Amino acid sequence: MNKQWTIGKIKEFVEKNSESKLLTKEYHGFSQKLLFKCACDSNFEKTFTKFKNKNQRKCDVCQPPKESR
Repeated sequence: MNKQWTIGKIKEFVEKNSESKLLTKEYHGFSQKLLFKCACDSNFEKTFTKFKNKNQRKCDVCQPPKESR
């Protein structure tokens, strides 16, 4: 079953599952990059899919990208 995400549901998910805050006001689909504010006060962009499924919930300074294999 495909869950339809709205900007309200995404904001709620972000608040419950991370220390980051969602700054984006509109959601147009899974490929859209959303703007977040990390707990360290820097902004970063991620798609919601990466944020949710790949646990990329902080900026690149607080959570550096994993090296590719």
